[in-house]
Amino acid sequence: MRILRHIAEISAEEQGSVAAVGNFDGVHLGHQMVINEASRIANGLKAPLGVLTFEPHPRMLFQTDGAPFRLTSNSSKADALKSVGVDLLFELPFDHAFSQLSAEEFVTDVLGKSLRLKHVICGYDFIFGHRRRGTPEILEHLCGDIGIGVSRMPAFSETDGAVYSSTRVRQCLTEGDPRGAAELLGRPWSFSGTVEAGDQRGRTIGFPTCNLRIVDLIQPAHGVYAVQVAIENEIDWISGVANFGRRPTVNDRGTLFEVNLFDIERDLYGKSLTVRIIDFIRPEMKFTGIEDLKNQITADSKRAHQLLSDD
Repeated sequence: MRILRHIAEISAEEQGSVAAVGNFDGVHLGHQMVINEASRIANGLKAPLGVLTFEPHPRMLFQTDGAPFRLTSNSSKADALKSVGVDLLFELPFDHAFSQLSAEEFVTDVLGKSLRLKHVICGYDFIFGHRRRGTPEILEHLCGDIGIGVSRMPAFSETDGAVYSSTRVRQCLTEGDPRGAAELLGRPWSFSGTVEAGDQRGRTIGFPTCNLRIVDLIQPAHGVYAVQVAIENEIDWISGVANFGRRPTVNDRGTLFEVNLFDIERDLYGKSLTVRIIDFIRPEMKFTGIEDLKNQITADSKRAHQLLSDD
């Protein structure tokens, strides 16, 4: 998959694709259905399959003081899009100048002159252009004027009628329901971080941990989780148990994701880890002392082993 981040980078060879357009935060199953339709049309037209998205997420430009909400970093989103067969990712910078483009300018200058798209696929709720004045109906009209086909996709729902959405994935994570999030995403929710040095307190009680921070992404519920971890470019997933929170029993170093990996002893300081959150074990707790904490971690580890062996 080729990633193009600026209009000026787009060559004639990379024009003429069929592209799904949107933010695609999380690349959940609803997003994947939109991309599947784009793939079907691209195959029929013998054109590359593209995705047009924006970095940073437009909401970040206008809500700078809000809590982190993103489900995926731009790199993890790109990995997810590559895994579903996307050929071209147009990851255009969303800045103040871009936000001032009218709906007409976005269609004519970006979709038409720069990308020369053959067909555009959007979700039922796609909004674009200055002051969010562009709608799927307006997209159809404007693209029709310059010879670009448009497909509007409906809301995709689970069997219980609930619509797939990034908002629902965020809700699952903040409410301590990673399995619910995984059902919407089609995979466990994950994040990546660099192992930082800690106070090595875990080593003294027999549970050394890798200390990570979740940066610029949604913050899941504080508590203890069963997890799987990949170390940098290694392909194997290692089981573990993790605590996410502020460590109320010991000294507070801010919000940390502390992972105890099972059956492995390696110096991982400075290494990049990818963590898949599989299941929620319990909320964060404060203990009367280190011995109580140690006993609870032993019980948490046993429970994590059980949960991960069931997967």
